[in-house]
Amino acid sequence: MKSELKIKLDDKEVLVNVGKALSSPMRIDILEFLSMKPAIISDVATHFSIPLSSAALHIKTLEIAGLISVQPIPGSKGAQKLCGVLVSKVDIDILRENIINPHLLFHEDMPIGCYFDYEVSPPCGIVSEISDLGAEDSISGFFSPERYKAQLIWLTHGYLEYRFSNTILKSTPANKIQFTFEICSEALGYNHNWRSDVSIWMNGTEIGLIECPGDYGGRKGKLNPYWWNDSSTQYGDLRKIWITDNGCFIDEMKVSNHTITSLGLNKGNFMTFKIGVKADAEYMGGLNLFGEKFGDYPQNIVMEIFNEI
Repeated sequence: MKSELKIKLDDKEVLVNVGKALSSPMRIDILEFLSMKPAIISDVATHFSIPLSSAALHIKTLEIAGLISVQPIPGSKGAQKLCGVLVSKVDIDILRENIINPHLLFHEDMPIGCYFDYEVSPPCGIVSEISDLGAEDSISGFFSPERYKAQLIWLTHGYLEYRFSNTILKSTPANKIQFTFEICSEALGYNHNWRSDVSIWMNGTEIGLIECPGDYGGRKGKLNPYWWNDSSTQYGDLRKIWITDNGCFIDEMKVSNHTITSLGLNKGNFMTFKIGVKADAEYMGGLNLFGEKFGDYPQNIVMEIFNEI
């Protein structure tokens, strides 16, 4: 699944890099060529009858812009670089978002390390934007007080459970609760074809599965710190879940008939949001959960409550 590249005017470096990449008719032709199927740089040079050095420079410009990935692969004459398109669409938001959604009642940004409960199995890990928060493949970092600084969490199977405020649901009419977060599968290093079935629970009831197609790498996550290994997971997809009076939806697809009322999200002192991979999942490909300083999207787990008329 290729993601959309969304750019705001204040993302000046990203905007300039994309503009430069698309300012050349040859690079646009190369991008179209790679959209058909991945190719090594020498094949690009041959197809367009240009020097190998020129093809490599065009490829580097497209890679810096985040439009393609470049991955080393073994070849008969040593390592070669396989190039493929990363994004399906580039969306430039020219108008600043100064107008608040009139239907938005409540917004809560939950750092990924602020889980209330967890259960994990190695391979697993937890890091901040500065360093590891415990030994890799050890659960020690998951119960450390430092976990609140987490910016990337990964696990093979298990779960992370968070508690969100539901106070406004008791005093104000609301008909939609939405969660957004950045996530991908968890493979050794990275693997774009590594499916994982990630379950979502609300107040202890499983409401549906997120099908994560792969563990993404091959280019640096836009927000990743300099020290993060280039051969590791780099970024995820921004996924969206919402619960309404008509059912539960994942990325606009209805996955359950459970509602705000049937799940009891307006009862008690809080609502629980749990995300994880079951040990008996058909595709137990683990998960990577990204914070606001890792991956491609500068956000944590965001919950929003709406009253949409």
